Amino acid sequence: MAKGGREGGQGVEGPPWVLGLRGSPREAPENTLASLRRGLELGLDGWSVDVRACGGGELVLCADATLDRTSDGHGALAEHAPRELGAVDAGAWFSPRFSGEKLAFLAEALALRGRAGAPQVVLVLREPEVLASVAAVLEEHARRRTVRVLSDHRSACAEARELGLDALYLARRLSDDVRRFASEERLTAVAARWREWDSPLGRAEWPCERFVVDIESPDELLAAVRAGVNAIVTTEPRRALNVRRLVKLAPEDRGPYPLRASELWVEPQHTLGGEGEWCGSWTPEVLVRNPFPFAVAVELRFEVRRGAFECRGLPPRFELAAGADLRVSLALAGGSWSPGGDPLVWARFFDAASGAEPILELDAPLRRLRVVHARTDALRLALLRESPGDPPASVTLRRRHGDLLVSLESAGDLADARVVVHLDGEYHIGTRGLRLPLPAGFSGRPSGVPFSVGIEGLRNTRRGVRTVVRRWAGGLPDTLAGGEPGLLRTSEA
Repeated sequence: MAKGGREGGQGVEGPPWVLGLRGSPREAPENTLASLRRGLELGLDGWSVDVRACGGGELVLCADATLDRTSDGHGALAEHAPRELGAVDAGAWFSPRFSGEKLAFLAEALALRGRAGAPQVVLVLREPEVLASVAAVLEEHARRRTVRVLSDHRSACAEARELGLDALYLARRLSDDVRRFASEERLTAVAARWREWDSPLGRAEWPCERFVVDIESPDELLAAVRAGVNAIVTTEPRRALNVRRLVKLAPEDRGPYPLRASELWVEPQHTLGGEGEWCGSWTPEVLVRNPFPFAVAVELRFEVRRGAFECRGLPPRFELAAGADLRVSLALAGGSWSPGGDPLVWARFFDAASGAEPILELDAPLRRLRVVHARTDALRLALLRESPGDPPASVTLRRRHGDLLVSLESAGDLADARVVVHLDGEYHIGTRGLRLPLPAGFSGRPSGVPFSVGIEGLRNTRRGVRTVVRRWAGGLPDTLAGGEPGLLRTSEA
């Protein structure tokens, strides 16, 4: 942030509490002490971290069962003793400046302190059988902390309550049965996506706190904060903190998110001078709205997260009357080899009458997207080359009645390949193919549903055999670092 700004919306307290998913994973390697510390620097109330057991039984922060994706190690975490893990680099994959960052043990994470003391912590139980070990570590290291245990296994939630822990149930769908379970087990909270809470059942009275997970978009964050949820778990902590600040400073404003940017559509064969295949040239439009009942001055800036971009057309500082807005057209070109890390446009708002310091900073993503239509005839989707040496790889896509058929056509240089699909927020893994029911109401959603497809397999690299994902668009292997999924739409007329 620029000097003088309030980084991360600091100075405004919850609720809702803003928790960083795996720390601050956009700025530091996930689930490491560096990521957790960065989250505290931003002003987060705490974080949600994943807990697994290594070969010696010690509890480690790791989202995956294997080491491949988030370290230079290989194989199952459960097969590595603590001493072996000491030689694993969990930071270089993210950025050279984090080279040497180690995997974090749960006890180390619990020792961290923020400006307000002990942060709030949500422990995601990736392996319910480690619950007794978690309880023992918490008894020793976290008696004065706000620590909660999250699981999508009801038996684990019930066992956590019996062990005297605060239990959160992760619900993929809200229902009367989930609400009854929360009441009977005296759960601390139920966690679900915003689209579940933004439903008649979600807006009804609940016997526990409401946590929102997997929430990143500015529109959803603004709606969730306005709805009075208890906590937000997000991979966009700066954005969430600033949205909380917006609602606190402009409580009467009911307008849309004050900063909007049009999408960047990526054409299948578009390349720019060897910069990669996830690139293009665009003329996006940015809309800035004044949410305050007084005149503001606004400064815009452009932020590159990954790749190389050239942005022209940002205006100098301008003023907006109360409730007024302004449209700005930009000229943008560039990109990257891989999805993820879409560029951002930032707006700094100042009191036009007296403000030398910004009162609010908001960002909006310039999302790079692809679109495909579900047709009854087979459609070949060529997967992205994410490095210059990647051989061609492809899948086929076909709609059959209410199902979507995805088949592996060519795996390129990947061994033991299998199809992976992101469809409307759910992840599916098959072998040579998958047959998935289209989401309910798919034909009535002309804008489309989030979708991506890829191939997961093994590749020989300089670091040995690694698990690799070839992708048609973002959204894989997960939305944390994989970028925005594309869109699947009904067949073209």
